[in-house]
Amino acid sequence: MPMHLSARVSRLKPSSTLAAAAAAGEMARRGIDIISFGAGEPDFTTPAHIRDAAKDALDAGHTHYSPIAGEPAAREAVARKLQRDNQLGHVTAENVLISAGGKHSFFLLVHALFDPDGDLEMILPTPAWVSYRPIAEMAGARIVEVPTRVEGDFKMTPERLRAALTPRTRLLLINSPSNPCGTMYSPDELRALAAVVAEHNAAGGRVIVASDDIYEKIVYADTPFATIGRFLDPKCSITLNGLSKAYAMTGWRIGYAAGPLELIRAMTRLQGQMITCIAAFCFPAIVEALDRGDADVAEMREHYRRRASLMHERISALPGVRCPRPTGAFYLFPDVSAWFGRTTAGGASIRSSLDLATALLSEAHVAVVPGDEFGGCGPNHIRLSFACSTERIQEGMDRIARFIDGLR
Repeated sequence: MPMHLSARVSRLKPSSTLAAAAAAGEMARRGIDIISFGAGEPDFTTPAHIRDAAKDALDAGHTHYSPIAGEPAAREAVARKLQRDNQLGHVTAENVLISAGGKHSFFLLVHALFDPDGDLEMILPTPAWVSYRPIAEMAGARIVEVPTRVEGDFKMTPERLRAALTPRTRLLLINSPSNPCGTMYSPDELRALAAVVAEHNAAGGRVIVASDDIYEKIVYADTPFATIGRFLDPKCSITLNGLSKAYAMTGWRIGYAAGPLELIRAMTRLQGQMITCIAAFCFPAIVEALDRGDADVAEMREHYRRRASLMHERISALPGVRCPRPTGAFYLFPDVSAWFGRTTAGGASIRSSLDLATALLSEAHVAVVPGDEFGGCGPNHIRLSFACSTERIQEGMDRIARFIDGLR
């Protein structure tokens, strides 16, 4: 007899980004040389002094339960960082929750704000990271997409935001720099969006703005990074971030949220019934990274900057491609719809970005992520990550160029 599974799980699709990485990994295990532009994971090792902080904590016996919201010293380090780097002077350690990664922080947030089968809405500018929608829908949110376009660097305008807001809007999600788009909002653009939210809330709305700042340190443009929380009433703003991307700590699973005390306490109650707390020996590593990791971040960022320039130059040289210059994160999101309707040298028909990604992997041995699940104009795009060496970027782009030359 087949097992009965919940409707929640039955409706849930696997992450397309993780699926692409798994497919590439399986081929690599069979001895095939796969160049992966799929996974959004730094190719660097966590800096030694951060690793040493965790080792020292283990040796000192930090192997027991910690407070649910995190050790006070680590929460204070997060608060200092937000005050220093993001001009969020109102944030104290009490406003901080440390969780098992940025994805977990978002999960806690939406489950604290939405009820199952409710009618409250989350505004999501698209294309957007593939996990935002399913996680929010599991919590009961109704997703209102605000599609953006390649011509506007995939950025939502104040006019489009104003049109999307309703009395049922509960949450607005801003991810800048963006996964998958590799672009980011300027401080003035964020200030204009914040003014729309303030106007809406002043008229009786109750919108919370969540700023996912996970890529804030990976910025190459002349325009400085800013978080939208700088321009909002602290009572309606929450910052989501973590150590995964900036400090090459994806496997550590360390995220954090900072926001209104009532909301953080609600998220902490949820975490207490889920994971209790993250591993105790990680907390000294958090302090070490946030207080003394800037030089490591700057060194890695310079590598990303060179890679971004190289990959944008190579992808833009291919026929029919439209792709904004990346200004943050480590992704490009080119429009490749000009290649649809053609046939590969191996006989595969290219009707969609999924077809293209499948053929690139099987025929050119290059892994990319199809854009379908990112929403908005995503089905016309693929996502390429340049979190790999310049040598692998050159080889991978050579393979893609040969693949495109073979289309008929």
